[in-house]
Amino acid sequence: MTGKTYSGQLDRGGAVNSASGRRSAPARRIRDVLRARIRSGVYGNRPLPSETQLAADFATSRNIVRDALALLRDEGMVDRVPGAGTFVVADKAVQGLDRLRGLAETFETGSGRVLNTVLLAEVVPATPMVAERLELEPETPVVALERLRCLDGAPLSLDASYLTADVGAPLLGLDLTGCDVFRLLEAELGLPLGSAAISIEAVAADPTVAGLLAVRPGSPLLLMERLTYTETGRPIDLEYVRYRGDRFSLSGRLHRAPVTPNRGVTEPLERI
Repeated sequence: MTGKTYSGQLDRGGAVNSASGRRSAPARRIRDVLRARIRSGVYGNRPLPSETQLAADFATSRNIVRDALALLRDEGMVDRVPGAGTFVVADKAVQGLDRLRGLAETFETGSGRVLNTVLLAEVVPATPMVAERLELEPETPVVALERLRCLDGAPLSLDASYLTADVGAPLLGLDLTGCDVFRLLEAELGLPLGSAAISIEAVAADPTVAGLLAVRPGSPLLLMERLTYTETGRPIDLEYVRYRGDRFSLSGRLHRAPVTPNRGVTEPLERI
């Protein structure tokens, strides 16, 4: 089947608006470069270069630069201060996926960057879904924890955790405000952790979650489901972590296993 590539965008009547389309692709590319610079701390507390300077740097027009900056403002990464310039307002925290670590373990610098507000800490009956993931019978008592987690004084995530009762109950008497659950399990309870299964998806903030995370309802969040196992392979901690999309990103390195060539293929595959 032959496909067509359109350089424009659809207007309200369904027709292709080629003018806005021509500008959108370069603007998105410039937006991506500027975002990478912001993430690496190139601008710091200084204003971004002027539209004129950026247009010269990228060999493009000020209109395209203006579109790129508007995209960054829509993402909540920059804001324009009249008479002063465009400044970075939200630099994302990055957590790696290469190791099983708690939030404080990732960002701790000895200055208490991560603080927790405990919203819920009690024993509840396991719902069928929680029981299935933790390999328990439905209605088995589990410990439910809900914490609002702040990084550098600003809300970053809302964590809802369900732990098997034998593991979670001792945590209720420990410092859940200043410590990661992982650290408490290993350092205080002497329970070695082994691995975790995770899944990540994009969701919109409902009004309750939006209020806790200080974002607008409908704002993009990263929802991570993480099921943590002990060193012996027993599931003990099911978490649902909602991260602010404007303040958090995940990174990792993927390795590809070698593919064995099919010696029976004598003709090259048809290009699609």
